Amino acid sequence: MPLRLLFVCVENSNRSQMAQAFAKILGGEKVEAYSAGSKPSGVVNPKAISSMKEIGYDLSVHDSKSLQEIPQVRYDAAVTMGCGDACPSIEAGIREDWQIPDPKHLEPAAFAEIRDLIRGQVADLIQRLTA
Repeated sequence: MPLRLLFVCVENSNRSQMAQAFAKILGGEKVEAYSAGSKPSGVVNPKAISSMKEIGYDLSVHDSKSLQEIPQVRYDAAVTMGCGDACPSIEAGIREDWQIPDPKHLEPAAFAEIRDLIRGQVADLIQRLTA
């Protein structure tokens, strides 16, 4: 059975979307990845789409969604990024809060730094869960 990973930020338009994408890229068939927002914007940020396109991933196929729109299952890990108390309890084996700044107003180079930070965090999470 694949690992179930959930990534949550406020708008589900930047950080959690990129984390979900990296989980799919890095985990392949070993991972089932989801993302959601505590207050979803309804759109994936064009900057996030552009930043992921630079590394060959089409984030435009993703949708911004709420926690009510994801499968209500037990996740192996639930990772929050900046939504703090706004995130309701999600059933998960482990819960982590990654202190990753919201890149939505950053210029492309700084946005890419956040993207690469997220990639590293996701790689570490998958490595720890599959070790």
